Amino acid sequence: MIHSIRGTRGMAVAPHALAAQSALAVLREGGNAVEAMIAAAATITVVYPHMNSIGGDSFWLVHLPGKPPGAIDACGAAAGAASIDWYRERGIEHSIPFRGGIAANTVAGTISGWGAAYELSRRTLKGRLPLSRLLEDAIHYAEHGIAVTASQALNTANKQAELALQPGFARTFLVRGAAPAAGSVFVQKRMGATLRRIAKAGTDDFYRGALARSIAKDLRRAGSPLTLGDLAAHQARLRDPLALAHSAGRLYNMTPPTQGLVSLLILGILDELDIGSTGPATADYVHLCVEATKQAFHVRNRHITDPQYMTVDPRKLLARSHIRDLAAAIDRRQAAPWGAAGKHGVGPGDTVWMGVIDGAGRAVSFIQSIYHEFGSGIVLRESGINWQNRGCSFALDPRALNALLPGRKPFHTLNPALAQLKGGRTMVYGTMGGDGQPQTQCAVFTRAIAYGMDPQTAISAPRWLLGRTWGQTSETLKLESRFDAGIAQALAGRGHEIEILQPYDEAVGHAGAIIRHPNGVLEGGADPRSDGAVAAF
Repeated sequence: MIHSIRGTRGMAVAPHALAAQSALAVLREGGNAVEAMIAAAATITVVYPHMNSIGGDSFWLVHLPGKPPGAIDACGAAAGAASIDWYRERGIEHSIPFRGGIAANTVAGTISGWGAAYELSRRTLKGRLPLSRLLEDAIHYAEHGIAVTASQALNTANKQAELALQPGFARTFLVRGAAPAAGSVFVQKRMGATLRRIAKAGTDDFYRGALARSIAKDLRRAGSPLTLGDLAAHQARLRDPLALAHSAGRLYNMTPPTQGLVSLLILGILDELDIGSTGPATADYVHLCVEATKQAFHVRNRHITDPQYMTVDPRKLLARSHIRDLAAAIDRRQAAPWGAAGKHGVGPGDTVWMGVIDGAGRAVSFIQSIYHEFGSGIVLRESGINWQNRGCSFALDPRALNALLPGRKPFHTLNPALAQLKGGRTMVYGTMGGDGQPQTQCAVFTRAIAYGMDPQTAISAPRWLLGRTWGQTSETLKLESRFDAGIAQALAGRGHEIEILQPYDEAVGHAGAIIRHPNGVLEGGADPRSDGAVAAF
């Protein structure tokens, strides 16, 4: 895909084409952007099952013309029994394991987010489509099968040895003991039945109904500390997103416990450094983006956690004076030290970002995740739900910023982005990829806004990643091989430790973006590194 897709009546972008098409079908039936996103969110849990699940968390940014954007926090807290002592009693002293029931220690908030969005649509936007219609495509794909993507086949094969013995994994994700082949048909009957139940009984059933009782029973069987009481205590929350005053307009991102602050800080620092004065295909551009990332990550590592435990208002960290101080610390000719300084206990994550803007200009930026590939690896026996392992990011050191406590929310890499730009444009954008999320948001936004690239060109252009990626612990600056060799050499000369990735490497994330222009024209791009597409009419 070389050029952006354009439309006027509605547009959706997703890292799997079928999810974008589910959203478009809802828009064509007169549904609004929020309804369309619920449909896309449901479909992508089925068609990209290694990347996300209804057993994970999600966050929403919603913009209605003429009103400030709002947010939905649909992430779950640690179980009431999940404590440092609980793990020590089981012989776990240093870190929470990534896999197994013992890693499934936080409530899955995704379905509560769908419910909150559905109520918002009906209450505020006069949404008329029933939940059963919004989940229709997902139910069909689960019951009748999907065509396995190369991404699912590869990730399943790569993780098979690690996950095959986890409760329910082999039964759910392997076919005759092996990873399903790309292009083969993959059926998820239990997931279809679970989605049918949610469509009929409502999203609350996941937390306080018969489905909740089934979930709690199977979690206990798998060794999780989560209980029915933990599920019943969960609610999605409406939030006011963080906002950054930027020379291009007003930028928005999610509040803590996400790293939305990091994404905004990077763009604020680059704005202060006048990033537009560098060329988009230069060592100066990449160097400043990477150095801004380091400054923002240092702030993250000192401050961001469950907001109930933060000692500083994150809005104060977006003050112009603070951003100027961070920008002043950057050396334009020399890389700052990195490596261990960048570690925060967060590694790569498997996630989906999606965007929708409808013909009335209502916009949604949405992200949904189970953290690592296949989350904890456990799949609940009755419901077929693959449960997340987001809580393995908690520390077992009580002095740590993100120390495990019962009922505490874990730190989240997830952060959906939205911008209201001067001149009347609205932009939704985002990506998957753990620590790479704020870095890829930086690349997409600066290329599209500072340099005027169309969304597809901004997304397709070669990208970088500072820090860890799938299955690796290196803290190198990773560059896709499509970067000019002279740029890599110049960056190495400034002190960056360079590693070269594949030309279009999934490690740098699956990005997407939609821009709505003042005349109502919609323009979108999807990532060639994914199975995604833009769907428009």
